[in-house]
Order: sequence, then structure tokens, then C-alpha cells
Amino acid sequence: MKPWAILPVKEMTGAKQRLSAILLPTERIALMQVMLRDVLAALSVARGLAGIALVTLDPWAQDLARQHGARIITDGARGGHTGAVIAAAKRLAGEGVQAMLTLPGDIPAVQAAEIEVVVQAANAAPAFIIAPAHDEQGSNAILMSPPDAVPLRFGEDSYFLHLTAARGLGITPQILRLSGIAMDIDHPADLVRFAGLAEAQGTLSLQWLQDSDILSRVA
Repeated sequence: MKPWAILPVKEMTGAKQRLSAILLPTERIALMQVMLRDVLAALSVARGLAGIALVTLDPWAQDLARQHGARIITDGARGGHTGAVIAAAKRLAGEGVQAMLTLPGDIPAVQAAEIEVVVQAANAAPAFIIAPAHDEQGSNAILMSPPDAVPLRFGEDSYFLHLTAARGLGITPQILRLSGIAMDIDHPADLVRFAGLAEAQGTLSLQWLQDSDILSRVA
């Protein structure tokens, strides 16, 4: 089964508030944009996807989607991460799509090969495959078949909540620990951790951080 990849992107003016201690508003927007470029680049070359869709109302993100031949969905775009993914899952299920993969836009170390590992793990429905964040607080990649197989709720502690939700429906979750997908950037310390990751080498995000000398601001 070939899943659609869903990437929720909120409007840039509210990007990465938890980095406001070290980044100016313009820098937070620039960082979010370069991270999205890295994530979309990986998705665009990953094999096994039926298509890519961004759930967003942000004009810049919509333009980036068009550059990559990605679909734009506006339903639920202002419903937060959870609302955006749920709206996309509902639409895909209504269209008869068999599976959905959702990723956040702040995992710039993600590799196409990692995406393919997640996709290949789904060989029968119902399926629930999850790749957690490095701190096991977040759910950085979820593949479900059908797209609405398990109710989702993103945020702090979502990883274990999602495991419980899947098991409660009789679906045994498959857990994949993938270092590129796991490296989400939410806090200043995450920038340093990202910079030291092998998968970060060669990314636009790492180059931007180095050129901006932002890493020197992190104590």
C-alpha cells in the first residue's frame, strides 16, 4: 500500500515560539522555512509514497508545495497540528486512500531512507507505525492504514498516548526508532543536538545555522 504523506504547516508568524529566547522572530521564520525545505526534499525523493500534501494556509508554504508538486489542503489548517492531521486523514479516507503517513516540518535531519523504512513497515491493514521523538515525548512519524485507524492527539507525551490508543483498538503498534526522524527542533538545546547528528550533515538547516552563527548563542 502506498500512503499519502501529510505535512501540517502553521502560518509562519507563529513559528517556533519556544526558541524565542535565542532567536528573533525573523530568524524563527527563516529557520522554519529552511527546515521545511529539508523535510520536503526528503519526502520528494522517498520511494513508495502515493503523494505529498501540505495542510497549510501559509502563502510561503503553499508556494513551496507547488515547487515540489505537492497537494495543498486548507481544511483544518488553523486547527493546530492535531486538527490539521485529523482533517487530512478524514479527507483521504473519504477519497478511498488506503494509508497516510504524517510528519512534522521541524525534523530537518530526516532521510529519504528512513521514510522508506516507515512505509515498508506497513504490509497489512489495520496498521499503526510510529517513530518517536528522541525524548519519547512526541510522535514524529505516524503511518496508519486506514488513514483514520486511530484517533490522534499531538503534543507533549503524545507518543505513549498514541501507543495506548492503538492498543485500545486492538491494533499492535510497530515502533521504529530512526535518528533523523527523531530529531525534532523545539528547544535551544535541540539545535546543538541536531548539529552533532550525522544525518544533519549536508542539510540546508545545518548550513543556515552555521552561516547565521546561531549555535554560538546556545549555552
